Amino acid sequence: MSSESEIVQIQDVVKDFRPGFGLRKKRVLHGITFGVKAGEIFGFVGPNGAGKTTTLKVLMGLIRATSGTAKILGHDITETAFRSEVGFLPENAYFYDYLTGRELLDFYARLSGVDSSIRAKRVDTLLDWVGLSHAGDARIRTYSKGMAQRVGIAQALVHDPSVVFLDEPMSGLDPIGRKEIRDLIIRLRSEGKTVFMNTHILSDVEMVCDRVAIIVHGKIRYQGHTQEFLDDGEHQCEIMVSGVEPEVAARLEEQHGAELRGVGARVEMTVPEKKVEAVLESVLAARGRVLSVTPHRVSLESIFLDAVREEEA
Repeated sequence: MSSESEIVQIQDVVKDFRPGFGLRKKRVLHGITFGVKAGEIFGFVGPNGAGKTTTLKVLMGLIRATSGTAKILGHDITETAFRSEVGFLPENAYFYDYLTGRELLDFYARLSGVDSSIRAKRVDTLLDWVGLSHAGDARIRTYSKGMAQRVGIAQALVHDPSVVFLDEPMSGLDPIGRKEIRDLIIRLRSEGKTVFMNTHILSDVEMVCDRVAIIVHGKIRYQGHTQEFLDDGEHQCEIMVSGVEPEVAARLEEQHGAELRGVGARVEMTVPEKKVEAVLESVLAARGRVLSVTPHRVSLESIFLDAVREEEA
């Protein structure tokens, strides 16, 4: 799985926890393996308790894997020198709420070693990027949850890292805020940065991620390019017609594999995409009316739900 182009590499990582003294160990990660390529947005998707945050904590060196290896930028995660190239937003970040947003970012910039000559400009730039220019001088205790999430993303970027890890970056954001953060993540990719994103908001994954891995019960169920998932399998179309006699409908079902559902005087049918033209010709030949033809797009949500059901079966 390793590759020179993969700047995040996890190989056969296992993580066991012991819930309490004398209790049996509980395995949370079952030998997971995946890689994140340079310059891509990678979505790490799974239900609550699947192991997403545990995986991220292993990568950040906050907890040790029971076995297996993990590397970032070619360095083992136990090393420290490469950390200056890594940005991190935890799932439930806590900030000093008596500071203003500007003061908080300046504080983290100092901790990260950002040069004093560019520090103020960098803070102003990040406040603008995350849509908080108007609130930069307000105390964080006055921020909404969404605003606090935005300043958290800004602190992950304050030292201009080459790889950024975001744990649920859209949490608490309204639709406008989510769009702004999606645009920011895409902007980071355009600047050559790599983004690793834990999330459960599947529509955001479809919009921004180049590749995705789905984890269920500590096991990687799927991984690959997002578009490969969405193009997988035979596509279906929904066709709505009217004026179709019962014998015509039965013939469509028998000859073309149409799945019929009656809606009053109308009939709705699901047919394979390759059969659409033949079905339309049959309907029109029988003097029926075609009201609509709607392609049925496979979504990441359906693939995700299938993965969960398969693992729980």
